[in-house]
Amino acid sequence: MDLKIRLLLLKFIIVFVSAKVNGHTLLQTYPKDITLLLGTNTSFELTLNGHNESSAKVFIFSEHEDILKLDPPYVSLDGWENHTWTIYVNGLNPGLTEIDVNVTDADIDTTQAFVRVTVQHSDVLVIISQVVGWVYFVAWSVSFYPQVFINWKRKSVVGLNFDFLSFNILGFLLYAVFNCGLYFIPYIETEYEERYPRGLNPVLLNDVFFSCHAVFATAITITQCFIYERGNQKISLTAKGILGIFGLVLLTMAILSGVNVLHWLDFLYACSYIKLTITLIKYVPQAYMNYVRKSTEGWSIGNIFCDFTGGTLSMLQMILNGYNYDDWVSIFGDPTKFGLGLFSVLFDFVFFIQHYVFYRNNEPYSELDGSNQPEAPTVC
Repeated sequence: MDLKIRLLLLKFIIVFVSAKVNGHTLLQTYPKDITLLLGTNTSFELTLNGHNESSAKVFIFSEHEDILKLDPPYVSLDGWENHTWTIYVNGLNPGLTEIDVNVTDADIDTTQAFVRVTVQHSDVLVIISQVVGWVYFVAWSVSFYPQVFINWKRKSVVGLNFDFLSFNILGFLLYAVFNCGLYFIPYIETEYEERYPRGLNPVLLNDVFFSCHAVFATAITITQCFIYERGNQKISLTAKGILGIFGLVLLTMAILSGVNVLHWLDFLYACSYIKLTITLIKYVPQAYMNYVRKSTEGWSIGNIFCDFTGGTLSMLQMILNGYNYDDWVSIFGDPTKFGLGLFSVLFDFVFFIQHYVFYRNNEPYSELDGSNQPEAPTVC
């Protein structure tokens, strides 16, 4: 056979196979996300793109059959070409689920045929949850400034623990790196989509704003430590050791990501895990320092009021959403976020008791100097 004819035949086969896979056997759904009230109906479209010669059946099902009723539960292709079916959805019980499809013809591409569905009790609860979310967002954002104000008013940072500040700046910096990486860097967004093809990017614009603002506000407080009276306060050896371990972990993860042993997404997750760890330990040095000094002078209780408000409302929002979507598993099945909020609120109670009960109106027994600077306890 002539070489040119062989090349033309090979080209024809490649074009035919490509068209078969990419253009003629693709099932898609629109929209990808739908929300409906309990007991109501909505619909989505199931579309066959391109030419089809099979009489395959497409079975449409929900991961949680008790949440939804689908009508029809299946369709027959029967040689349809560029055809769209309307699938009706009835909300039976509140919850979160995903609609998927199974096709009897393995050549049909179904990777884009899925719908994320939320069935909720009430639209009013959604609005209340959103309002609560914005209130705790504002409370947490404002919480940095009572300490800045009291430092400025006293022209002193004596009583503000430097270990707490060092943990805080690193924690919020890592949180900002995580949020900005997932929100602004297309390469990392692509990594996330490839790893979780049906997941939604967990980072929103308000997450980016809050974390970057937290770094800025904490940096202001640290700057005050250099210009106002601070006695002989310094970062303890314990805190330096913990920060060194965190730095070593981050450096190792960065190197492994840089040489393509790990993905940069894994590096961002390492940043988020260290941030969670810091949230668990960062209040310990300040509470211990207050105990040693038998005073809360220099430590702003306004910061704690704002933090308590934010943490309480954050947990309230999770409870409201848990009821509205019957999604208690996200709280108690994976307790990280709820547990961290609860832990922060419990520490706020410790500070309230120190400030208003144990050390109310107490002056510190002695100013901090090199001989009585309390070392932070080992907190890891």
